[in-house]
Amino acid sequence: MTDGASMPGPGAGPTPLPTVPRADRAVVRVLVESPLPQLDRLFDYAVPAALRPRVAPGIRVKVPLRSAGRIADAFVVEVVPSSQHGGELSEIDDVVSEVSVLAPEVWSLARALADRAGGSASDVLRLAIPPRQARVEKAYLAASDAATAPEAPEEAQSDAGVVAHPVTGYRTGDLAALVAERRRAAVDAIPHLVELDDGAWVGHWAVTAAQLASVALAQGDDAIVAVPDYRDEEHVLRALAAAVPPERIVRLDSRQSNPDRYRALLRARSDEPLVLVGNRSVLLAPSARLGLIVVFDDGDSLFSEPLAPYVHARDTALLRQSQQGCALVFLGHARSTDVQRLVEIAFLADIRPDPRYQPLVIPTSQQTAADGFAAQARIPSTAYTEARAAVEHGPVLIQVAHPGYSPRLACTDCGDTARCLVCNGPLAQRRHGAVPACSWCGALAVGWRCATCEGTTMRPVGAGASRTADELGKAFPGVRVIVSDGSRQITHVDNEPAIVVATRGAEPVAPGGYRAVLLLDGERMLARESLRVAEDCLRWWANATALAARRAPVVLVGVGGAIASAMATWQLARFASAELADRRHLRFPPAVRVATVTGTVDTVSAALDDLPADVRAETLGPVDVPEAGVRAIVRFDYARGHDVADALRSRVIRAATDRRKALGGKRGRVVPTLRVRFDDVEPFSD
Repeated sequence: MTDGASMPGPGAGPTPLPTVPRADRAVVRVLVESPLPQLDRLFDYAVPAALRPRVAPGIRVKVPLRSAGRIADAFVVEVVPSSQHGGELSEIDDVVSEVSVLAPEVWSLARALADRAGGSASDVLRLAIPPRQARVEKAYLAASDAATAPEAPEEAQSDAGVVAHPVTGYRTGDLAALVAERRRAAVDAIPHLVELDDGAWVGHWAVTAAQLASVALAQGDDAIVAVPDYRDEEHVLRALAAAVPPERIVRLDSRQSNPDRYRALLRARSDEPLVLVGNRSVLLAPSARLGLIVVFDDGDSLFSEPLAPYVHARDTALLRQSQQGCALVFLGHARSTDVQRLVEIAFLADIRPDPRYQPLVIPTSQQTAADGFAAQARIPSTAYTEARAAVEHGPVLIQVAHPGYSPRLACTDCGDTARCLVCNGPLAQRRHGAVPACSWCGALAVGWRCATCEGTTMRPVGAGASRTADELGKAFPGVRVIVSDGSRQITHVDNEPAIVVATRGAEPVAPGGYRAVLLLDGERMLARESLRVAEDCLRWWANATALAARRAPVVLVGVGGAIASAMATWQLARFASAELADRRHLRFPPAVRVATVTGTVDTVSAALDDLPADVRAETLGPVDVPEAGVRAIVRFDYARGHDVADALRSRVIRAATDRRKALGGKRGRVVPTLRVRFDDVEPFSD
């Protein structure tokens, strides 16, 4: 066993595979499936003669680890006739499966993503390749054998025609040419609904994505469409079903069972052009002839990977586009500042609808509420009047900030926030009359006492979706009230009169669009402590606006200033540009890149000492972090990303090795003394 000699670096294409006859191949280069950073490289192993006919790139094998004296799982990255290592090689222990699940383009992407984020390629592949499913593999191999049998007809492979649909709503030919010429663009979505031939209503953005995918398929290329969640996925799948043959659509996302996801992965490796649809993990799907990537609403927090190496889906799409040279479209109603930065440096083209679409948005900072129950529901008189008139003709959408009955409880006697006796988290009430529970750990507040004054009673502070619905039921007597939030997954409502109360991101679709939309709690949403709070709010409100019927009023309550002006004039890109300018002045992301370095005082100090002098000069901290040691924030320009990642990654490996040595090489999980996370904006949101 020896280190690989030619591991691809960031931006490198797929490693070319040798053309040596399979029976003569004697050495494999493998990536061990391990979270240990010191094992994040290729190792050479000899292949026993008995296993050579079964070995091929991309399969799973078992290999011995000399240092640990155990057998580990690994992926075969390359199969070569010989090794440059002068000593004797260990032999692979066994072939786990003969099905190739690691495509060359996925390996190159995983390696580049890990290098950019200072992480391990095996962590990326864990997100890209689901656990092995033996039954699925057996069926796949049987189908493959049947398709290649001599008696199989030549026309066994499906060749359903794919027609390139014109991309409507934009200047003729612009987006079709973008796909054909494999260019990159930020595309503003058209904010209204479209009725499909089967009677289903979907966002116009989904139709745009489907039309773009049809152009790629007609050229003989694959297309990847990445969306934040299942609601958006349903829109895309419906729009695609109307644009391309259904057998060309493959769904691949984290909501699938492991067998279904594994089956979709193997389907993606077929030779016919496909559209791959899913959430952030679909960007890691195999596709050797990728012609198009579409990412919808890239600012959504669901595109942030919570597992190491924490790579955002936007960065995955950008790296993959640079490696495979495909077209790339960031599609959305409101832009993230990250995409706006790429537009302003001319990396992305700026494409707007033609003709321009202008929703009827009415901002009101007036807090004078209507009388009675409407006042209790926080609805100003202007908004109440619009809703009262609109509900006679169909459903009205009311967006609120929080789910549940009361998002916060306070001690009746002293007014302090009521906190959990178990973890000190804030208490909330899910529904009227329910026992309060902790928002963090879920523990019921039985026998609660205030830590400040020993009081035993609580009062609600603020109103969630359920409480708002209760008040609106009284303000609109005889009208149905529907609640849609995280616990009530409602995707569609009918076009009968109704009040639909929904939390942000959980808004159902109404046929023809809502007759009015009220955006409540704007001031409360903007009060959230976050670097991205303004762009997040703009995106939530824009997505809700896109569900309104044409020329239906959209009332933005309790918000004024530049963000209200951006909504009223629908100049959302201009607001993103102003936000980005402020970030440049402060040298905050995404104007610069950042990395957080967390660990003991000694390991963090050593890591900072390894950084280039100009980068070290912009370091913030270290500061104490409860239960984690200390944390420093490293700021650096994009051009220095490779140097910073190399330096910090080397220090992570050294810290992990030193830690294991200090423990005498004991087996088991070793708690890291140094953690590095790139592009982490959490410290700017405290």
